[in-house]
Amino acid sequence: MNIIRPITQADYQALYDIAVESGIGFTSLPVNDDLLHRKVDRAQEAFTKANVTQPGDESYLFVMEDTTTGEVVGTSGIEAAVGIDDAFYHYHLSKVVHASRELNIHNTVEILTFCNDYTGVTEICTLFLREQARGGINGRFLSKVRFLFMMEHRERFSETIIAEMRGVSDEEGRSPFWEWLETHFFSMDFPTADYLTGIGNKVFIAELMPKYPIYVNLLSKEAQAVIGQVHDKTRPALQLLEGEGFSCRGYVDIFDAGPTVEANLSHIRTAQSSLKMPIVIDDAAAAQGQTHYIINTSVADFRAVATEIGVNEEQNIAVLSRQAAAALNVQEGDYVRLAPVKFRD
Repeated sequence: MNIIRPITQADYQALYDIAVESGIGFTSLPVNDDLLHRKVDRAQEAFTKANVTQPGDESYLFVMEDTTTGEVVGTSGIEAAVGIDDAFYHYHLSKVVHASRELNIHNTVEILTFCNDYTGVTEICTLFLREQARGGINGRFLSKVRFLFMMEHRERFSETIIAEMRGVSDEEGRSPFWEWLETHFFSMDFPTADYLTGIGNKVFIAELMPKYPIYVNLLSKEAQAVIGQVHDKTRPALQLLEGEGFSCRGYVDIFDAGPTVEANLSHIRTAQSSLKMPIVIDDAAAAQGQTHYIINTSVADFRAVATEIGVNEEQNIAVLSRQAAAALNVQEGDYVRLAPVKFRD
């Protein structure tokens, strides 16, 4: 069985290995010992922080553990409120019109405007599943469990949820969008800029990034072509989020121009369809149920599983197996929050 739980210091080596595997462009996990240790420390602080009444600088980092082998096979994270301590930059893609009635000329052009519009919103991030664990519902489980956690602890998060999607770059880390910026405004390659951002060194962005809107038609054709496009490896993650109700409102990454998608927590499909119920433990009855994503209601001792559970909405009870109850650290009468793996359309 796979469980999802808060990261601990004992998971550090697995996190480092995941950072190496994730590659260039996965900004939230740079290969840097100090930063990765700090991420684990911040996560432990966030999960143990009591009496949280509004989103702040909390950073929640989960791991997926294969309980059969004890191996950590993936990570998933939530930043409660971005841009509070460090500036959070985007480009916003919009249109301007240049028109002359006298000359009967009307031109609409796209522009990219440097902004901090998402300051204070919640970001889902750091989703990575190792090669050996890919398949089945593992990827969806690792992603969607965050919506259940946020729904259960709404006071800790913003109503607006965003996700930055990895933009187009090649195997060597070359980004067509960044190459245009590099030529005109920077003197560093994309992997270097991406790494500096990942370790929190963002001062250079404000110092060197063009301060005025950029006319898209002045960019190279290669750069124009990738604005709002995702890396091939990121396409499944984007499709999953779109299925949950996320959409792009014109915001793109300042380095690779990958899209940022957003949704209101109340409208995210998994969160909206979730139920909170007390449990009854019965192996036979649970086995007759449907597969759900299930979480306990704890923060510090958070656990999640994906397994069969019987749901009786009339009696307001959920029937769980002994194995699942043990994995969730719950007993009969305790509450869980659950959402179906397959929605009824």
